[in-house]
Amino acid sequence: MRLPHTHPEGSVSTILVTGGAGFIGSNFVRHWLAHHANDRVVNYDLLTYAANPASLDDVAGREGNRYLFVHGDIRDYDRVLATIRTHSVDVIVNFAAESHNSRAVVHPEAFFETNVVGTVQLMRAALEAGIRRFHHVSTCEVYGDLPLDECEAFTESSPLVPKTPYNASKAAADLAVNAFAETYGLPVTISNCANNYGPYQFPEKVIPHFVVSVLNGRPMTLYRSSRNRREWLHVDDHCRAIEIIIEDGRVGETYNVGSGVEVDIEGIADRILAILDADPALKSYVPDRPSHDRRYLLDSSKVQTELDWQPRVDFETGFRDTVHWYRDNSRWWRGLLDRMEIDETSWQERPAIDSRSKPSAFSAGAIA
Repeated sequence: MRLPHTHPEGSVSTILVTGGAGFIGSNFVRHWLAHHANDRVVNYDLLTYAANPASLDDVAGREGNRYLFVHGDIRDYDRVLATIRTHSVDVIVNFAAESHNSRAVVHPEAFFETNVVGTVQLMRAALEAGIRRFHHVSTCEVYGDLPLDECEAFTESSPLVPKTPYNASKAAADLAVNAFAETYGLPVTISNCANNYGPYQFPEKVIPHFVVSVLNGRPMTLYRSSRNRREWLHVDDHCRAIEIIIEDGRVGETYNVGSGVEVDIEGIADRILAILDADPALKSYVPDRPSHDRRYLLDSSKVQTELDWQPRVDFETGFRDTVHWYRDNSRWWRGLLDRMEIDETSWQERPAIDSRSKPSAFSAGAIA
């Protein structure tokens, strides 16, 4: 049963979305404005390499003063606090994060700076301003990985056993959020989500990267362990889950959000080839990155039972529509290709940290 909303019907709330120029953040901004006619959204984003303000050009042109963009770093306590106070922010949803596992192998310091230090500074400002809810968006990867030959799933009480620098930085942020709730009484909720797919995802991530590669006649680079499985959640379903957690979730609680649909990376590549009627010879294989996780699956029964959330997007339909979106929107992604940084073929030659490495060309790949 849904609980009562935390603000009176018809009242105006202002929600601060950090990382709102990224993939999930931009979809969430669009979702919130479409379903909350009386609310305002402030998009606070540093505009790093993976951000694309063009993802919200239609929103900026349509929503007028209901949507505002602020260029800023979540590590900048003073700027965050000033933004919250200037715009009378009620709720913060923290999407801002470094999130590409392969990049984290080469530049781990950037992930801990943004994902841990940035989250702490953001919470300090939220606490000082007295915001009504701080929602932190996390990942299934904080729990580590699961064996391929077992049927178990992660619950909210599963231990945090991260294996990669990205996973560890997100797990540390989750612990920090819970610590701020216990120590200072910050009204928090956390959601840990499965792998998201949908429109407006930066083409370093597996689905858009594979689609763009095929469209450009380039090989899709799969890791050797291409049977490693991921749980796939459409971004629209994820946005609805966050909305419900903000409105009706219990303060201090963590909610897993997944679809229950598992597909291995080989299956993702094969589906893309079939949808685009492309040559199977476009599949190629590269060595696994260090600490390549085998399998993720979330037990989402808590959010389903407590908050009456269910995924609505059928995977095969949502996947096909996603592939078609990238096929039909090359103007959105084509200018992003020169931002690709990590060469997925180089793990054997250069497995160690290299903080001086230069961005590489689009031969760089990105495999989940």
